Amino acid sequence: MTATFTPIEQDTHTLVIHFGTVMKKLSEQEFYEFCRLNDELRIELSSEGDLIIMPPTGGKTGNRNFKLIVAFGIWAEKDGTGKGFDSSTVFSLPNGAKRSPDVAWVRNERWDALTDEEQERFAPLCPDFVVELRSPTDTLKSLKAKMEEYIANGTQLGWLIDPFAKKVYVYRPQSAVDVLEDPQTVSGDPLLRGLALDVQILWK
Repeated sequence: MTATFTPIEQDTHTLVIHFGTVMKKLSEQEFYEFCRLNDELRIELSSEGDLIIMPPTGGKTGNRNFKLIVAFGIWAEKDGTGKGFDSSTVFSLPNGAKRSPDVAWVRNERWDALTDEEQERFAPLCPDFVVELRSPTDTLKSLKAKMEEYIANGTQLGWLIDPFAKKVYVYRPQSAVDVLEDPQTVSGDPLLRGLALDVQILWK
């Protein structure tokens, strides 16, 4: 077997390993065990079978992620209609991709329909809501493609937050992408009732 290694862009440290169909042949259990054996790495798998290894975040990105998780977590715990997840959670999408959005949320009825084993491993569903927060190692092109993939696989609302351009890209099924220029807040209504995220805290 020959694997090729491709950095997404010269100025990033994200590594894409093209295995062809080899990784796609792994069972859910085998891929889960593969990730466990390499638990020091943050790993995703594309629907084409490409292994994507993402670098650890730097201090500023880590702080932005922390503020995002805290703000969303406070709303989610108060709302109580779904479960929230951070970027350490991998979801197995219907198209075969394994993705770990920076923030994810799943309605209780969908989460509760999974078995205990499915909940403990890589949940076989696409979240209802996802957030991708751009870091210095992310290209906007790759993040936009990932957002389109989420929507195509069942996500009802997605936010791509670019703190460098101070923009938020809002994705919904069968709708044009809504680009918000330096907004004060972003609303999650009607899916996430009452959520108004202050994104200004992420520009700092």
